[in-house]
Amino acid sequence: MINVLIADDHAVVRGGLKQIIATTADIAVAAEAAQGAEVLESLRTGRFDLVLLDMTMPGVSGVDLIRRVRAEYPSQPILVLSMHNEAQVVSRALRAGAMGYMTKDSDPDVLLSAIRKLAGGGRFIDPKLVDAMVFETHSGDAPPHEVLSDREFQVLQMLAAGKSINDIAESCSLSAKTISTHKMRLMQKLGLNNNSELIRYAIRYGLVTE
Repeated sequence: MINVLIADDHAVVRGGLKQIIATTADIAVAAEAAQGAEVLESLRTGRFDLVLLDMTMPGVSGVDLIRRVRAEYPSQPILVLSMHNEAQVVSRALRAGAMGYMTKDSDPDVLLSAIRKLAGGGRFIDPKLVDAMVFETHSGDAPPHEVLSDREFQVLQMLAAGKSINDIAESCSLSAKTISTHKMRLMQKLGLNNNSELIRYAIRYGLVTE
């Protein structure tokens, strides 16, 4: 039996995933988490064959959470299930240690196949993302935000989603001063002068997460 930890802050999404998994005889939902801290706590108290992880949750999330899990549990397979299909986001998740990446509009059969593949030690990328990943990898015309650090990229996404400096600081467990420094650096690197330009940039490149 493949025991799965579902991590998503939307109860409706978790419910839908449980219904999909309930149609199988070899996969079971062993636990649920609605925020990053709950994911880490569940991993400390139980063993799972796979973590099915949303990229955007309260508290530690995204690349930071993937890295935390990989640091504490190096062999733990992580399958990202996200609304975000931008190649740079996918690349950062995989570089951080995720073994697979899928979008939430994927066919249920594809999701189940991905779960089985990762639980068996394999890797998986949503077929709809493969072309974007290949062309992004081989393109000499990389988007400007490729030069950002993972933290700067995360701050960019959160600012574009309408979060304040204090909100981001609390979510990342950092000081507001540190977040302000990241904001200043990312705006310098991208040649942005104000929040309006930052939001327009994020929309242009599809970086605004749920």
